[in-house]
Amino acid sequence: MTQPELARRLGTRDAVIIGLGSMLGAGVFAAFSPAASVAGAGLLIGLAIAAFVAYCNATASAQLAAQYPTSGGTYIYGRERLGPWWGFLAGWGFVVGKIASCAAMALTFAAYVAPRGWERPVAIAAVIILATVNYYGITRTAGLTKIIVGVVIATLALVVAASLSSGIRAPIESRDLLADGWYGIVQSAGLLFFAFAGYARIATMGEEVREPERTIPRAILTALTIVVLIYLVVGVSILIVLGPAGVAVSRAPLAAAVHAVGWEWASLPVRLGAAAAALGALLALIAGVSRTTLAMARQDDFPHWFAAVHERHQVPHHADVAVAGLVCALILLTDLRDAIGFSSFGVLLYYLIANAAAYTQTSDRRRFPRALQIMGMIGCAVLVVTLPWTAVLGGILIFAIGIVYRAIRVRYLRARSS
Repeated sequence: MTQPELARRLGTRDAVIIGLGSMLGAGVFAAFSPAASVAGAGLLIGLAIAAFVAYCNATASAQLAAQYPTSGGTYIYGRERLGPWWGFLAGWGFVVGKIASCAAMALTFAAYVAPRGWERPVAIAAVIILATVNYYGITRTAGLTKIIVGVVIATLALVVAASLSSGIRAPIESRDLLADGWYGIVQSAGLLFFAFAGYARIATMGEEVREPERTIPRAILTALTIVVLIYLVVGVSILIVLGPAGVAVSRAPLAAAVHAVGWEWASLPVRLGAAAAALGALLALIAGVSRTTLAMARQDDFPHWFAAVHERHQVPHHADVAVAGLVCALILLTDLRDAIGFSSFGVLLYYLIANAAAYTQTSDRRRFPRALQIMGMIGCAVLVVTLPWTAVLGGILIFAIGIVYRAIRVRYLRARSS
């Protein structure tokens, strides 16, 4: 039976904007603190490591997306290049991990704007509103993301301007970079990777991009390059104002840097910018998770009900509704603002499979050297094992549940077909 397809409405600029919206989320406002607590000023080296691993992963995603321009991202790539089980593990890690990230982003948004005691209702309202935006078409998603990205970049520019206005208050010397040792630096890279997760989000929406063979690789690498430069400038700016210890103890280091230099009036714009960043990440996450859910349903890894595409809006509306419902349930049941480690576990394994899949591509399909895929796999594996042990154990448990679920579903489908 022919599957209904999504509409190709996104150009290169739209794709870059969605990539920026996915990365310039709440991570840049929060990830520097835990990174500084384990690595001090060495977080700058950790940032470079995370960026390099992200680049290796991005080249794999770009190369694969050009060959398989359909919804699903690494779920499809893993199935096509490595086999159904590898594809399922990639898709399962992405869907479960990113649903948790959606709840975390919604709660982060509410923490900045909601009165005390109203955080969960406000977070749920944000999910419902953004899911509605997604429901009415991907061009509306891209349009709203443009506005959010503009607000976030303006906010980060304000933080950098404030930090540089007072000169260098806490000079960073070369010995400071290695003061906390290499293990701390690598652990900071794993935590900072959370702030990069999203550079290949456009690959999961490959079915909605015009000229995907050209647009997707260009958009992924362009968005990643822009974000690496922004993070580097922001990271250096807050370090020279607060120092590594000041960044480590602050729950909102960017707002703390603005306050420390006497720009108290800028605290409100920074809070609003952080809220906008969380909304931008949440918007892109909902879209990406629903597209992967759609792809998994098309292959019978999820119930076929999730494969429905809206006749008018040409979006996976059943998957959109289901994802939004699960996110709202998680918001009610638990506080997921500490889910950075768990999310990173799932995403790093997702990209490890992407690198393995890209490694198998033939020479006529290759755009980048195989060595990048080898380094990407090694980088993902190293960053996974340096995550907090609770995140590693939780991730292993969730993947074990996924394996049992698929084994039961495969047996059920075989029995039904016979």
